[in-house]
Formats: sequence, C-alpha cells, structure tokens
Amino acid sequence: MIPHLQMQVNHGPDWHEILSRCVSTGNELAEYLPVQAQTIDKIIARYPMRIPSYYLSLIRSPDDPLGRQAIPSIAELTDKICHEDPLAEDEQTPVPCLVHRYPDRVLFWVSNRCAMHCRFCMRKRRIGTADTVSEAVMDRAFGYIHDHAKIREVVLSGGDPLLLENDALKRILTMLRRISHVEVIRIHTRAPCTLPQRIERPLAEMLKAFHPVYINIHFNHPDEITPRAAQACALLADAGIALGGQSVLLKGVNDDPQTMGRLMRALLRIRVKPYYLHHADPVRGTGHFRTSIEKGLDIMRSLRGHLSGMCVPQYMIDLPGGGGKIPLLPEYVKAMSCGGIIVENYQGRTYRYPAEVHSDSGT
Repeated sequence: MIPHLQMQVNHGPDWHEILSRCVSTGNELAEYLPVQAQTIDKIIARYPMRIPSYYLSLIRSPDDPLGRQAIPSIAELTDKICHEDPLAEDEQTPVPCLVHRYPDRVLFWVSNRCAMHCRFCMRKRRIGTADTVSEAVMDRAFGYIHDHAKIREVVLSGGDPLLLENDALKRILTMLRRISHVEVIRIHTRAPCTLPQRIERPLAEMLKAFHPVYINIHFNHPDEITPRAAQACALLADAGIALGGQSVLLKGVNDDPQTMGRLMRALLRIRVKPYYLHHADPVRGTGHFRTSIEKGLDIMRSLRGHLSGMCVPQYMIDLPGGGGKIPLLPEYVKAMSCGGIIVENYQGRTYRYPAEVHSDSGT
C-alpha cells in the first residue's frame, strides 16, 4: 500500500471527495508510481485514465494484478485486431442508452461515469467521453420499456449506476417500478471494489424499497476484497439485496487456478455468490488482456471438485455481432451410447453413468 495514501483510506473521506482527487494525468500518476508520464499521456489522449485514491493505495507496482487493471499500457494503442463494438451493442440500441438483445430484458445505460476507468473495459469506446445521461434520453428509454410488455427485467449499467446520486438513482427505480410488467431490476456495479466508500447506509436503505433488486458486483482479484470492500457488500446484503459476482478472465491478473480459486472463495465469504466468469471480449485497446479459451477451460476444470458448487461461476463468452452470451464447459462427457455415458471427474478418472431405465410395465 502506498504510504502517503494510507491516511486518506483509514480516515474514510466522503466518496465525493475521493472522486475529486482521482489521478487522471501522467504527471499525477508519476508522483505515486514509477511510470513514464509522457507515455501515459499519449495513451490517455485516446483512452482516458481515472484512478481513485482508494484503489491507487492498493497498487504496489504498475505490473501487479491491480496495477495492470488501472494503469494505461502502450499496448492499448497498438491493438489493431479487436473492434470498437464487437458485441454490436450500438446496432441493438432502439433508443439511446438502451440495448435490447434478449426478448424479456434490456440493458439500460444510466451513466457514462465510473469511479475508475478499467483498462479492459468492454465499453472502452464510451467511458470517459461524457459524465451524464440526460433526463430526456432516460425518458425515451422509459417509454420504450413501457411500450414493450415482454420486457420483465431491466439491467442498469453504464458506466456505473452507483456513481449516480441517490436522488437520481431513486428516480430511475421509481419510474421502472411504475411499469407493471417490469418484475426484476438488476444493477451492475464495480463501486464496492473501486470506490467502496460510495456504499453508504442511506443508499442501501433506498435500494431496499424497490425489491426485488439484484446487484452484480465486479471483482477480478482477491487483493481487491479489502475490509472496506467487504463492509460495502455487507451493507447491501443486510438490506436484503442478493449479490452476484462477475469477473473477467484477464492475462496477468487472474489467469491461473490458484488466484481464481482464492477470488471465488473470498467472494463467497463476503456474501457475493460467484455468478459469471467472462472471457475477455475482443474490444479494441484490450487485446493484451485476452487469454486463450483453453486457458479458461483449464481454470474452470481446476475449480470443479476443489471448490464447492457455490464457489464456481459459469464461464461465459459473449458472441460477436450481438449473438448473446453462452456458457463454456470443460469436456466431462467422453462418450455416449444407448447404455449410458462415460464421464470424467475432476481428478481425471472416468466412470460409466447408466442411461435411463424404462419400466417393463409401460408406466
């Protein structure tokens, strides 16, 4: 932990104050870590940087697992293979800030603002370009949701929805709850990880009034799960909000079985149920974070049997062109026949599992 930031973390400044002190230039970052300020400024001219003092205090070097997530790399500018919008979100946006990919749910961008600009962000093309989404844009989204009765679930995303002020977030939730066919509201956030000071009791109490509300929280490394982050998650869980964990498989961050196992166990300890492990999307400027799918499957294979089922997420890829998410599984079924299947367990041993047995009575 960086010594001269320790006092800021321990004294618990207001989250607005922490955001006001975010590091956003090469010279500012060079005061804390050994980086080339000119190189950093060259990168952030294309992809802005924002690191809150809290998260910066957890980074020990630019190349450690947390530093890689927060500190710009020149590889962001040399990536020519990946695409700006590989998931075709813009093509599936019927009104601004609303992605309608699946029949029964929509993703609602309510903010372009994040506490930290993660270098692997799937919306790298958007984040940092504007801070607010206007009320007029939101009202068009509410109208679209109201007019499409098949939509029963709304996912608030961004940016980070929890970077909105309580009153602004309350307005959004109130408007959604007035639409009779909206049954479930989900919030996707990284704030408990990058800015846990944002999670205060008034926020948790406000969210509690709009159940059923589910929150998926983004952690990528066990070192991100600090006592302060655990406290933030506890406030939300104590308000009766079900918490799910979403992580991204990132080269040099968590792409080994030991780190991933530690992360999943740590999530469960703080009442965050591991939900998805995302294979990194082929987004322009993030290619240096991508691993092979074989690596991901090997990690998933290593988790099975060594961690409880509660600890094991689904390994997901998001199909290019807006095809949606599908799970990837290690190859456990080795052979199939009318007599049953041959399967391999987590230890590599094979077993025969019998086929369905039909009664002679015809019942």
